[in-house]
Amino acid sequence: MLHKRSVLRKPLLTEKVAAAQDAHNQYAFEVDPKANKVEIKRAVEKKYEVSVVGVQTMNVRGKVKRLGRFEGRRPNWKKAIVTLKKGESIELAQNV
Repeated sequence: MLHKRSVLRKPLLTEKVAAAQDAHNQYAFEVDPKANKVEIKRAVEKKYEVSVVGVQTMNVRGKVKRLGRFEGRRPNWKKAIVTLKKGESIELAQNV
């Protein structure tokens, strides 16, 4: 079992996530790759004091990047999309 602070790494603030917030009350987070849906749900509810209805997770593969003749990879990471109860919201840095 992971510690509640180590489950959520950072919120994802993209245009696609902003559209999902308005349309479906969904928020996206980068999470620990070992975290499961139950741990993610508990961490979001505890940290932001909201009611979570559902959690969807996906593993994102790191991109292959080149610098001249040298090739490297960005690390793989895990994304979680959290759906909140109707009428609730999370205050993130939205006007950045």
